[in-house]
Amino acid sequence: MTSEELFDVVDENDCVVAVMTRREVHRQKLLHRAVHIFVFRDDGRMLIHFRHPDKEEFPSVWTSSASGHVSTGETYRQSAERELTEELGISAPIEFAARVAACPETSHEFTELFVARSSDEIRFDPNEITDIRWVTLDEVRNEVNERPELFSPAFIVLLTAFLGVPSKGVS
Repeated sequence: MTSEELFDVVDENDCVVAVMTRREVHRQKLLHRAVHIFVFRDDGRMLIHFRHPDKEEFPSVWTSSASGHVSTGETYRQSAERELTEELGISAPIEFAARVAACPETSHEFTELFVARSSDEIRFDPNEITDIRWVTLDEVRNEVNERPELFSPAFIVLLTAFLGVPSKGVS
């Protein structure tokens, strides 16, 4: 990804108000869009990945199966489909699961969460991901509760929304 990647800047209602470079959007902490995807196997286990230590935000923590910014002119769904291929090397049908308003935990990103089911071999991008694990929802819930610092804040918010837990924690 280049620093000149373009993002739609949005208002508090997620309506596009400008187009700016990734660098400027992040520097100014402007509202923008992102997607996360939870990939599940047939046995119900969910893939989580360990973020590369060179990532700008939240390096070296566990997070969603795949995630990324929505590029200018792209829909949330298009972005989610692209991220599955770019980060994990798979293509699978996706279903909308949750929407989270922009907040500090999501790095000022309106975020849509999608779910995919796939038993395909994962071929992750080593520039984005350094490790992967398949976990049950109970396992990841317990790990997040016991050691939240090991997970990205956005993942915790999205897991909470996905599980339907109203609080900030994952109970």
